[in-house]
Parts: sequence; C-alpha cells; structure tokens
Amino acid sequence: ALAREAELADRRVQAILAERNEWQSRKENAASQIATVETRIVEVNTERAELENAPEVFAEKRSALISEIEHAETDRRMAADALATAETAMAETDRVARASLDALSSAREACARSEERMEGTRRRLEDIEREIRDMLEVEPHGVAALAEITPETELPAVTDVEADLEKLRRDRERLGAVNLRAEEELREVEAQHLNLTTERDDLVEAIKKLRTGIQSLNKEARERLLTSFETVNNHFKRLFTELFGGGQAELTLIESDDPLEAGLEIIAKPPGKKPQTLSLLSGGEQALTALALIFAVFLTNPSPICVLDEVDAPLDDHNVERFCNLLHEMTSSTETRFIIITHNPITMARMNRLFGVTMAERGVSQLVSVDLDGAMKVLDQNVA
Repeated sequence: ALAREAELADRRVQAILAERNEWQSRKENAASQIATVETRIVEVNTERAELENAPEVFAEKRSALISEIEHAETDRRMAADALATAETAMAETDRVARASLDALSSAREACARSEERMEGTRRRLEDIEREIRDMLEVEPHGVAALAEITPETELPAVTDVEADLEKLRRDRERLGAVNLRAEEELREVEAQHLNLTTERDDLVEAIKKLRTGIQSLNKEARERLLTSFETVNNHFKRLFTELFGGGQAELTLIESDDPLEAGLEIIAKPPGKKPQTLSLLSGGEQALTALALIFAVFLTNPSPICVLDEVDAPLDDHNVERFCNLLHEMTSSTETRFIIITHNPITMARMNRLFGVTMAERGVSQLVSVDLDGAMKVLDQNVA
C-alpha cells in the first residue's frame, strides 16, 4: 500500500511538474503577446496621428475631382455635339454617294444594253449577208438588181414576201433528195426488224419464266418465313418468360398481309404490367426483351460465334443473374461460342475465360487472360 501510494504520489508530482511547465509556457506566450499588442498600440497611435488630417485632404481631393468631372462632362457634351454634326454630314454624303453610284450603275447598264443591241444587229446583218451569198450567190449590194427593183419601184409587204418564201421552201423540202440505196436500206431495215421481233419474243418468254420463278420463290419464301417466324416467336415467348420470371410476349406482323412486305412489332407484357410495344418499356426491360429475341433467333438458326457488347449495362444485379443463367442454357443447348464485352463483375464471374487489359505501369498497357474453369479445377484439386 505504501508502494502504491508512493507511485501515485510520484505520478501526481510528475503531473504537477508538467502542468507547471505548461503554465510557464503559457506565461511566456502571454508575455510575448502583450509585447506584440503594445507594439501594435504604438503603431496604431502613430497611424491615428498621421490620419487626423486625412478628412481635410480627402475633401480637397474630392473637390478637385468634382471640378475635373464637370470639365470632362462639358468636354463630353461638346464632343457629342460635334459627333452628331459629323454623323449628319456623313449620312448626307453617303446618300449623295449612293445616288451617284445608282446613276452610274444605270448609265453602265444602259450603255451595256445599247452595245449588246448594236452587236446583235451587227451579227444579224452578217448572217443576212452570208445567207444572201449562200442562197442567191450574189453580193448583198446586187440583190436589188437581181430582183429587178429600182429606187422608184414600190416594195411589196414584208409579210407577203416572207409567206411566199416559206411556201417555196416547203415545196422544195417536200420533194427531198433522190435516194439510190432505198431498196438496199429497205432490206437492211427488214432484217433488223426480223431480228428485233425474234429478240422481243425471246424477251417476252424470258419475262414469263422470270415471273413464274419469282412467284415460286415468293411462295416458298413466304412459307419458310412463316415457319421461321413461328419458330422464333415460340422461342421468344419462352425466353421472355424465363428472363422476366413471368409475363408474356409475342412477335406480330403488321402493315401488310404479305409476310415479305410486312413489318415486325414486339408486344411485351412484363409481370404486373399491361401489354405494350417495345418503345414504351424501360431501358432494362427493352434490353431483356432484345436479348430474348436475339437468343430466339440463335436457337432457330445457330451461329458459330455471337458477340454481345455491354448488353448487361442497363440491367440490375438480379436481371444480370437471369441473363447469365440464360446464357449458360444457350451454351449447353447450342454450339455457339459467346463473346461478352462487359464491365459487370457478376457477368465476368460467370464466364469460362476472361480477357482484359491492365496497366501495371503508368502508360504501359498489358493484355491479361484468365482461365476461370482451369482455376476452379486447380482449386478443387487443392481442396481435395
């Protein structure tokens, strides 16, 4: 008991010494702060003495600035008046300049039209002179003598002359030229006509055969399409029910009675909801419905490889489990190898092999492959 009391007394002494040291330190800090405060008081007093005359100085500066502002306002008003006068003069100048430009443009257009008319008249005169030389074989100044027209002769009406000339031209063209190869050309045309008739008959017969073949193909295609559609629809109904844990869904042909021209619409009824089209479903429900349709097509016509890119992104964990269960069922019932691109840990945990990219060092990517089936076998052997 004495030893314990002695130990307690020693601890008390140590605590008192520590507390004494702490108070000593606080005393020194307080003294330092007092000295700082006294220094600050002296500085404040000095600054106060310096600022005692500040209001008078500020008042003088304010008066000076007010005076400068008044002068500046006067200068601004004068400058604004000068600017308004200059803008008015500039607007008037612009108006006069625009009027001058318009007049100049009109004059240029009139000059261009006159030059164009003169050029057209000159070309027309040259054409008439050339036509006179070609048709009458005389120079233009000799046409009057050829027509026996003198300066005293009264000229006939231009319309009458043009009508007579047009009638003579038609009569000449109606006669035409003598074709010495007409009989030979007739034989050639008859041979060409016979060949074309034979080719036309062959084409008509080929068209008939093609139409018959097209009708046969369309009939077989309709039968195959309806058979495949029924098979896909049955698979789709079953897979939709498995993925959603209930509900109903079906595929329907719309917009036409002909299956080859009809459209396809998906009617889905998740558990607890009314039947509705695919566009009215939520993102996760649309993803599950699309997966059911894809897997239904694969069950109808299996493919060696199927690549699914981020199909589980809009799904929650419960639906991801359903998707993985359906994927295992598809793997066991078909020979299709599924390649899944995903970031979902649940989906990755259910895969047979993982391929990924890691960055062990900054800026250096490395491909990684993990055989989960092999790892499970090794783990089972170690446990055994």
